[in-house]
Amino acid sequence: MLVATAFSVNIGSAAEKDPLAPRVPADQMAAAKAWKNPMKATPDNIAKGKEIFNGKGTCFTCHGNEGRGDGPAGAALDPTPRNFHNPKLKGKTDGEFAWVIKNGSPGTGMISYVPGVISEEEMALVILFERSLHDQP
Repeated sequence: MLVATAFSVNIGSAAEKDPLAPRVPADQMAAAKAWKNPMKATPDNIAKGKEIFNGKGTCFTCHGNEGRGDGPAGAALDPTPRNFHNPKLKGKTDGEFAWVIKNGSPGTGMISYVPGVISEEEMALVILFERSLHDQP
């Protein structure tokens, strides 16, 4: 007996969610915004963040090696993963980024990565790397 299964994936057709839309629940926003990144945005720390992003953190699988939201696993997601080169993301606080990395982002493919995949310190370094991309075309 031969059984055929057909499925389709809309690669590249799903748009990234509005970068300005809140991802943190309203009742947790004040606490998220109060979080301050304990790591300084030095070239060394940004490089460490990129190494975690493209290694242990596995962020690259969805967000791509350069953080453009074009990773191989992200191609099947609707909405597409965050493009960290989007300058509109400068309006988000480090705490909002941290909340999403810790809790995931409902309605997207983003899952929780802290503490299961990376530590809080590693998360802080990844945020520095992501932030370094906002002004790069």
